[in-house]
Amino acid sequence: MILVRGETLECAGQRYRCALGRGGIGTAKREGDGVTPAGAWPLRRLLYRPDRLAVPAGGLTALALRPEDGWCDDADDEAYNCQVSLPYAARCEELWRQDRLYDVIVVLGYNDDPPVPGLGSAIFLHVARPDYGPTEGCVALALDDLLAVLAKCGRDTVMTVEAGC
Repeated sequence: MILVRGETLECAGQRYRCALGRGGIGTAKREGDGVTPAGAWPLRRLLYRPDRLAVPAGGLTALALRPEDGWCDDADDEAYNCQVSLPYAARCEELWRQDRLYDVIVVLGYNDDPPVPGLGSAIFLHVARPDYGPTEGCVALALDDLLAVLAKCGRDTVMTVEAGC
């Protein structure tokens, strides 16, 4: 189990500094609000940049990213909160980024079964900025910390994000 309280992520007895959404942690997530959603989110799968690192260790299903990978964040599109191939007609986020923030992405099981338009999309666990600046609603760790956490994760791992901390 992974537990996020404030700007600390705990996993297997270890504590790591993390970055959260610019809107803090909340229970009423909406698309574009920058809030990291409170709740318990399964780790669905791992995406990684094969040109920058080897397959991260751990028990998650790992898929190599491709330059054409994107994530639909257009609440009016049928692929809302799903991975898509770019170019795509609706608004999307590029997953093949130059800033290294998405060199490793863990797709969290938030608003995905099924996605409800407007409740938020692309909620990931990913690499933090060097200054731990805020995310758009994700949880982010330093790359080495993220890799250490992933090595302890399996298909049944859940990340719990607590509000009010």
